[in-house]
Amino acid sequence: MRCPFCAHDDSQVKDSRPTEDNTAIRRRRQCDSCGARFTTFERVQLREVIVVKSDGTREAFDRTKIDQSVALACRKRGVAQERLDQLVSGVQRQIETMGESEVPAKAIGEMVMEGLRGLDTVAYIRFASVYRDFTEAKDFEDFASTVRDAGKS
Repeated sequence: MRCPFCAHDDSQVKDSRPTEDNTAIRRRRQCDSCGARFTTFERVQLREVIVVKSDGTREAFDRTKIDQSVALACRKRGVAQERLDQLVSGVQRQIETMGESEVPAKAIGEMVMEGLRGLDTVAYIRFASVYRDFTEAKDFEDFASTVRDAGKS
C-alpha cells in the first residue's frame, strides 16, 4: 500500500479489526520509509456497478458519494456513525446483489431515502429536499405532511 505522506510503496499492517457490522476491515498501517501511520479499509466488492445518471451519463459506483450525502443529511441529528455506516453498507449490498451491471441513479436515491426514513425523519426530509429538488417552501410543506401522515398510520 502506497504511503499517502511520502508515496513509498511499502507499509506494514500494525492492527486489523472488523468494522461496519463486519462488512469491512479497518487496517492501521505504518510506512517503512517515513514511519507515518495511516488507516485503510477493505470491503468486499461483488461486481463492478455502473451508475446511469438522469442525463444519460455513466460512471462507476462510488460508495463515498452515498456516505457523504447521508452524513450531510444527518448532520447535527445525533445519529450514531455506526448506524450511518450500516445504512450505507446496506444500500451498497442491495445495489451489488441486484444482479445488474448498470443501476439508475434514481434507484439508488430511492434506496437511500428509504433507509433514512427509518433512521431519522428530519434527515429523510433533508435528503429528499435535495434529491427531489424542492424549489419552494410549499414543496417542503407538502412532503413533510406526507411524512407526518405516514407516521400516524
